[in-house]
Amino acid sequence: MTDPTKLSGDPTLSRTRRDVLQTASMLVAGATLAEMLGTDARAQQASPSATAPPIAGFTTERVRTTGGVTIHAVKAGKGPPLLLMHGAPLTHYTWRDVAPQLAERFTVVATDLRGYGDSDQPKGLPDHSNYSKRAMAQDQIDVMKHFGFDKFAVVGQDRGARVAHRMALDHADAVTKLVLIDIVPTHYLYTHVTIDFVQAYFHWFNYLQPSPIPENQLLAQQPPGQSSAAQVEYRRRNGTPEGVHSMCEDYRAGASIDLVHDGADFGKKLIRCPVNTLWAEGGAMDKIYDVLAIWKGYAKRLEGKGMPGGHNMQEGAPKELLAELHRFLPA
Repeated sequence: MTDPTKLSGDPTLSRTRRDVLQTASMLVAGATLAEMLGTDARAQQASPSATAPPIAGFTTERVRTTGGVTIHAVKAGKGPPLLLMHGAPLTHYTWRDVAPQLAERFTVVATDLRGYGDSDQPKGLPDHSNYSKRAMAQDQIDVMKHFGFDKFAVVGQDRGARVAHRMALDHADAVTKLVLIDIVPTHYLYTHVTIDFVQAYFHWFNYLQPSPIPENQLLAQQPPGQSSAAQVEYRRRNGTPEGVHSMCEDYRAGASIDLVHDGADFGKKLIRCPVNTLWAEGGAMDKIYDVLAIWKGYAKRLEGKGMPGGHNMQEGAPKELLAELHRFLPA
């Protein structure tokens, strides 16, 4: 596996200091998934086979892809097609407060990414290629073709945005507009490793350890507290051994096979369609990076701004996000 610390763009970050930071991150990173999911006894007891809570007005379908996995998708609306892709450790359910309103103007398809929610969760291959963003993007292309769409707009958040970035490069003719929520390119992050990055995203490094080290750490977390309906839903499949393994494989692919693909395209291929990059005001991306300036090296037609609501702004500020999507997507 590629060691991202060898790709550091910061010469002041010595090997010793990196080792100390990574060791410290291992001690605390196990809590990350549990904190995001709000794990408690009720969530632990939720049945992995139970159906996901429906989003009002959406129908459910399972689509077999050319990559040999089945993707869980929900669909509603009329008008131009729009694909929504979630982050980690979430599912399509994260769009519940924006998808119905978007469906008044678009044909909305929201999916569970490969390895998440009710989509298949295959065991990772030795080179992690079955969790590459290239493979995950192809899944989504197949889903949209299944519904009859060869061209469509895409909104991706967190890991979903990383899949969307790869999709816009590999399938440039398919993506008409692209909204990327709270990320900068994976290639940039791993080639510019800084102390601030490691401290803010310590789990990125912890999850790169060989299986099942981080998986066992995550599964061992049992924090007290109450869970919302959404957190219970995310935990239902993402908190299982298979779900935790899939998420770790997603991150392992990001630091290995994805870097190979991204490195081959860097400086040679830019995203051709209009791009709107939205980042959380006051969040880690906002504090550490000049998000818009970084994306200018990866996209031809770009705009963007900070947004309220935090990293998961589709849940934290759905009205504000809807207003921005309604402004950008139809233009």
